[in-house]
Amino acid sequence: MSTVKTFPGADLLVDIQNLNIGFGGANQGKPLVRNVSFTIRPGQCVALVGESGSGKSITARSLLGLAGDGAQINASRFQLAGRDALTFHDRDWQQLRGTFAGLVMQDALVSLDPLRTIGQETAEVITRHDLVRGRKAIEQRIEEVLGRVGIDDPASRARQYAHQLSGGLRQRALIASAIAGGPSLIIADEPTTALDVTVQKQVISVLAERVQAGAGLLLISHDLALVADIADWVCVLYQGEVVDAGPVAEVLSNPRHSYTRQLLAAVPSAASRGHKLSSARLVAPESGAATLSIQRDALAERSVETQTVLKVEKISKRYRTSGWLSKTTEFTALRDASFEIHKGEVLGIVGESGSGKSTCANIVLGLLQPDSGQVSLLGQPWSGISEQQRRPLRKQMQYIPQDPLSSFDPRYTVLQLIAENLPEEFNAADHKQQVIELLRQVGLGEQYLHRRPRTLSGGQRQRVAIARALAPAPTLLICDEPVSALDVYVQAQVLDLIGELQARHQMSLLFISHDLGVVQHISDRVLVFHRGEIVEQGQVAPLFDSPQHPYTQTLLSSLPGIRSKALHAAVF
Repeated sequence: MSTVKTFPGADLLVDIQNLNIGFGGANQGKPLVRNVSFTIRPGQCVALVGESGSGKSITARSLLGLAGDGAQINASRFQLAGRDALTFHDRDWQQLRGTFAGLVMQDALVSLDPLRTIGQETAEVITRHDLVRGRKAIEQRIEEVLGRVGIDDPASRARQYAHQLSGGLRQRALIASAIAGGPSLIIADEPTTALDVTVQKQVISVLAERVQAGAGLLLISHDLALVADIADWVCVLYQGEVVDAGPVAEVLSNPRHSYTRQLLAAVPSAASRGHKLSSARLVAPESGAATLSIQRDALAERSVETQTVLKVEKISKRYRTSGWLSKTTEFTALRDASFEIHKGEVLGIVGESGSGKSTCANIVLGLLQPDSGQVSLLGQPWSGISEQQRRPLRKQMQYIPQDPLSSFDPRYTVLQLIAENLPEEFNAADHKQQVIELLRQVGLGEQYLHRRPRTLSGGQRQRVAIARALAPAPTLLICDEPVSALDVYVQAQVLDLIGELQARHQMSLLFISHDLGVVQHISDRVLVFHRGEIVEQGQVAPLFDSPQHPYTQTLLSSLPGIRSKALHAAVF
């Protein structure tokens, strides 16, 4: 069969001119997307980049008739496969989805039905559009599609559920369900967010193969380095408008709009260490220079003291798994991990999914007991004791999660969320004033006191999570992917905030991230985890400049190329 469908006369898969999308009384009656124009040809990748709320996702979803209930769409031209989509009815859109255009969402675990196997998910578009008939033929098509996206042993994988797969395999399965109907156009909305760099590279290679096979790709991403590696054309959206557009190399090397320059300058890297990312700006080249230069304001100076805050000695964790009529097997999640964190130090942890990072963090947090080894906090036992014994020290260690929305009680106000974590010595009458002071420290005002989590933006929720963690004046913060789901500029603001507060309060940080640029920016030392072991550790600059272990070398080679290309050396 043809891997990509072709449509007669469809030299342009997408041809949009002056697209406007609004929702009645929303946004004071103004369209959320205004005068957006772009085209997509077969074998071309077009990227939409910009911060949260810039209009990227709603623009992409309009190509599937999924802009939302009550969406008011108008355009000078809105053609899909040579047809005027402004005249489409529900039936037209239903026929288009899966056959002309397939959608790859951000979070495969949420997008895939937990009650259906991967094979059933992939078969949906095949059976709905009656593309193949007969059980055997459908099974063959499923296995073929799963194999095409690089899933090993597709016959067995087809019988598995989403929760039984790794993050990378889940994302591949999601791509398989999107391309099962052989669509000419793939729409990928943040397909690699929260994936480590090696899995990210695998997922992007699968999408790149579809482009090489002749499909068009619309990529929505806040990761500029990722966009540089795969896109041919990029549109930068800001507050619903395209402020910069052109060939990707041209836009990234010579951005015309100040917002594009701000986005580029806010990307964290080794060069940004000790500086505020949100203050970064690109400036015109000096006489004789070939590229733009970058300027940033310095962060407050901090120092690392000799006092040991956290000591981890040879901790290991094993799990036993068994299935129906199957032998019990043992899985080692963590093996003999040892490290220390000193007062005022930031220790980064990197490694791919399943490397043991989260298991280590859960043991450090006291949520898991190690099978062997021990953990001490401020010179006192932390592992191997009861929570009641641990409680007097609990306030000294706090946690900033990856997704505050799922961590917060949705019924609580911001005031309640933060006040709940205040030390017992503060009485109820003092709570409000203390919370106001904590909100001020994280850049939020008193007006947020009675807001609930769902009414806040991603960046605002992360600031509330930081304020909550600061409430008991901790000595150690455990940060587990705290900026992975944030767009570039909001990420910059949150990283600046963490850096400023860490220096002000002389806190220690255990910072877990799949983003190597973030780790280079914020960490003093770094641990590299692989298959449950620490395979390399050291000061961040020497380790990244000259990795010794083969796995570390592989990990660093997976970094998107924008950070190493000479064209962008001045920026990255």
